[in-house]
Amino acid sequence: MKRLLLIEDDEITVRVVRSLFENEGFSVSTANDGAAGLALAKKHPPDVVLLDLNLPGMPGLDVCREIRRDRTLNALPIMMLTARGETADLVLGLEIGADDYVAKPFKPPELMARVKALLRRTVPAGADQPILIGSLVIDPASFSVTRKGKSIPLSTLEFRLLYFLVTHPNQVFSRDQLLDNVWGRDRNVIPRSVDVYIRHLRAKVTPASGGALVVKTLRDAGYMLEITDVNPRDI
Repeated sequence: MKRLLLIEDDEITVRVVRSLFENEGFSVSTANDGAAGLALAKKHPPDVVLLDLNLPGMPGLDVCREIRRDRTLNALPIMMLTARGETADLVLGLEIGADDYVAKPFKPPELMARVKALLRRTVPAGADQPILIGSLVIDPASFSVTRKGKSIPLSTLEFRLLYFLVTHPNQVFSRDQLLDNVWGRDRNVIPRSVDVYIRHLRAKVTPASGGALVVKTLRDAGYMLEITDVNPRDI
């Protein structure tokens, strides 16, 4: 049974979401403010979080930020719920580490489809053995990246993007191609999301790779991951 945590202060939304997901066999926990939701996530880690941005006390963006800082929760899929349609708010949420969003008012079937799509993306299709790149170990079974035994925390989609690029080295992909392959065709994110995640990967992974892994930007073309001084069988 999948466990969903809903952090939302609107009672009507809570009732709708609880009924929707419990009817689909989910176990649903709820919190009506950010601090309580964060505490609940730490005490009983769910499989996915639905997080409203406009929360009393601790804002949703701060909740998202704290989840990504927690080593035991940083790979937890987070779906933002927001009535704000402004691109800046959505990009900020993605910058902090949210995986996707659904704008209010939403249609229940759409929300269900979005969450199921996010859960399907939790494990890379066909993932098997760890990949070694220089001193990096990328393990798709545990969604972990380490360098000399030290963990490099990545969100679910940061890991999926890295895994896709690593398994397709020295190939150029446009934003739309990356969205299709990493987020999926049923995505509901903006193309600029790719830029956010690429920037995250560069900050987190490239400096720790010892020069073996570089994410390059090719103007008007897209992005490419270049691997150097690595045995091809380790790719």
